[in-house]
Parts: sequence; C-alpha cells; structure tokens
Amino acid sequence: MILDTLAACTRYLHLHPGFPAAFEYLKSLNGHVAEGRQVLDGERLFAGIACSDGRGRDGAKLEAHRRYIDIQMCLAGQEAIGWRPLASCADPQAPFDTERDVQFYSDRPESWFELRPQSFCVFYPDDAHAPLAGEGDIWKAVVKVAVDWQAA
Repeated sequence: MILDTLAACTRYLHLHPGFPAAFEYLKSLNGHVAEGRQVLDGERLFAGIACSDGRGRDGAKLEAHRRYIDIQMCLAGQEAIGWRPLASCADPQAPFDTERDVQFYSDRPESWFELRPQSFCVFYPDDAHAPLAGEGDIWKAVVKVAVDWQAA
C-alpha cells in the first residue's frame, strides 16, 4: 500500500506502466467532476467518480481485488480507510467474484487512516482495504489499473 499526496505522485510513476496515465488523469480532476465511469485505456485503465455516504468504521467492509490495482483519491469530504494484509484475512464473506474482481471479508482492519482531499492511496492485490469509513458525503476517484498490463 502507498499513501501520499498527488503533488508527490511522480516518485511512483516507475512502479507500473499504467501509473503515469493514471496519475495524469487524477491531476486533471480540477474542481467538481461528474459521477460516472471514464475509460482511459480500454480494460487496462479506467476510473470511476462517485459521491457516497460514509459508512463509518463499523460499516466499512474489507475488500480485495486480483486483476486490478486501485488508486483511490479523495476529491472532497472526510474519507477514512481501513487496511489489513490480505494474507491475514481468514473470514471471507463469499467466494471471490471474478466478474466484479472483488472479495469481501468479515475480518476487521488492522489499521486506519484518513484520506484527505488531493491525497491518494494505492492498493495492490495483497492489500485488503475498507473504503468509505469516513462520515458524510465523500467524493472519490478510483482508478483501476490492470495488474497484467500486457494481457489486458
């Protein structure tokens, strides 16, 4: 997992061939943006903008993905996210949903952090994360970057 500000994103561009375009997109989000899905590079790279009600820590569920890396950025609101290494998750709520690329867990996060506006976090497939643990309206961008960049 990586947690940093958008102003410092250049230090991570070399970590994945999709990261330069992903961060360029996030930097282009000035002001209030419309909700919805934005295709950036077919199924290799796409983003979603959404405004959701925060669930609080008690309502946030751990999730993990296999095909995509999540880059989540808070646009506005009070976002909080829980984290736990996937290897220590022992209580899946259901089998992995291959179509949606997600599995939810009943385990609780080991740590929590705030994701302030213009800050981002990168969740790799071995990072279980519990988003929307903040309160009130939370505007977020979530960029999905294919793990297997060449095959996507």
